[in-house]
Amino acid sequence: MELRDRTAIVTGAGGGLGRCHALLLASLGARVVVNDMDGDSATRVASEINANGGEAIAFAASVTDEARIGEMVEHTMSAWGRIDILVNNAGILRDKSFAKMDLADFRLVVDVHLMGAAICTKAVWEIMRQQGYGRIVMTTSSSGLYGNFGQANYGAAKMALVGLMQTLALEGEKYNIRVNCLAPTAATQMTDGLLAPDALAKLAPDLVSPGLLALVGEKAPTRAIMCAGAGHFACANVTLTPGVQIGDGENAPARVVAQWDQISDRQGEIVPGYGFTQAERELAGAGAEPETLFSKA
Repeated sequence: MELRDRTAIVTGAGGGLGRCHALLLASLGARVVVNDMDGDSATRVASEINANGGEAIAFAASVTDEARIGEMVEHTMSAWGRIDILVNNAGILRDKSFAKMDLADFRLVVDVHLMGAAICTKAVWEIMRQQGYGRIVMTTSSSGLYGNFGQANYGAAKMALVGLMQTLALEGEKYNIRVNCLAPTAATQMTDGLLAPDALAKLAPDLVSPGLLALVGEKAPTRAIMCAGAGHFACANVTLTPGVQIGDGENAPARVVAQWDQISDRQGEIVPGYGFTQAERELAGAGAEPETLFSKA
């Protein structure tokens, strides 16, 4: 019962991966708000948790409905007095090649995945800051990290969530708010027709959820990207190669082309601690002294 006395919100938890997340968190002692657009589905999952001796309430809302999400957070605070964990799981697919994709479908997918996560996170952020504790999970995807044919909208939204996670982890650090990403591979309604039946059988969503405790527990890391599927767990990183100092001059473009192999050589690459690491390295390569990099204003 490692999450006893913790309160968790799981979005898109009326079925599939979200349901598995909610059941796992409840089994570890957390009180769980089961969110879903489908109120009946959310109620079924909450009832399942309560029947098994846990504590859960259902709340029907779209993650894109800022007012309704605000009501969900108020309802949670009235019921339990705190919010410790937010799992941004809700999502949709509208897969087509970019050539055939309607921009309305592009906007819709970005709105649900990216803006939905931002709306839910914003709704709990000040609560977590005030209580000096928070654990937030963004659901990214290998489609965002590495690309996937026919998923330009989905991939763009999922990689954007990595950027959101990176920044919020930095901003939340002094408040003990830890923010991470989960990149799941699971057989759910969203993956029907994408994978072969034998593969789907091995990708049960409940084989992803055990990784959640590592991202939301007391000792959770921050700024981690966990990839999980079929009971296998790994971490992905956004890295920066050592690069080459080219400088200026009219032949600089040609020198960049000529030295591309060295520029892209991954030996010695690092995982930057923050975004300005790139600029620090570039300025140092140009001869700037470390103490002159930041404005005194």
